[in-house]
Amino acid sequence: MKGYILLEGGAEFGGQMAAADLRAIQLAGGFEAQISIIPTAAAPDHNDLHAGQNGVRWFTHLGAKNVVSLPVIDKNSANLASIADSLQESRLIYLLGGFPDYLGQTLAGSMSMQAMLKAYNSGAVIGGSSAGAMVLCQHFSDPESGKILEGLNLVPNACVIPHHNTFGKGWASQLTAMLPNDVLIGIDEQTGMLNDGPQYQWNVYGKGVVTLYWRRQAAIYRPGELLSLNPWEKI
Repeated sequence: MKGYILLEGGAEFGGQMAAADLRAIQLAGGFEAQISIIPTAAAPDHNDLHAGQNGVRWFTHLGAKNVVSLPVIDKNSANLASIADSLQESRLIYLLGGFPDYLGQTLAGSMSMQAMLKAYNSGAVIGGSSAGAMVLCQHFSDPESGKILEGLNLVPNACVIPHHNTFGKGWASQLTAMLPNDVLIGIDEQTGMLNDGPQYQWNVYGKGVVTLYWRRQAAIYRPGELLSLNPWEKI
């Protein structure tokens, strides 16, 4: 049985994100479940330790009893058997924000990625915020190079636009032209979506909204509303 995907738009540790993260903990098995924080995207500016500690504090604050930040900071560490073993046993794996290109390149083809997929295929929750959410989709936009890159493809035919209520919305028109066959998922800060609805439809949680773009049409979904990423069903 496949697990669940949690996509969040940024500013994740605080505000109204508790509802989404508590639901993810519940789906992972409850407060005793093993939770692993992946701070890879924060490594290029040497913020991975601090970011990882913030993640541990947040989930511990929510009541989780078994939270660790795993030092996946480069290709070598992403291929350590000890880290891969921990990821495979995890019930909730959460990828932090930062540099999406670095995160995607570090995880692609690694033992850590293979372990994450095994955990997901056995029912675990895989989540991410900002860059962490971006790389979970089939495609993501690298803001530094402007290129479209291949993601980890846990959400096919999709591309996340994080921080949609601040600067992210400005990416939408260009990405629509660059990815005409993808659904663009604009997620506001302090907002998330989790495919815990009927037939793996997505629920919206948090402070803001989720905006789907499909062939120059847009639809807005508010907290508590269900959405589908099959555009012919909803837009």
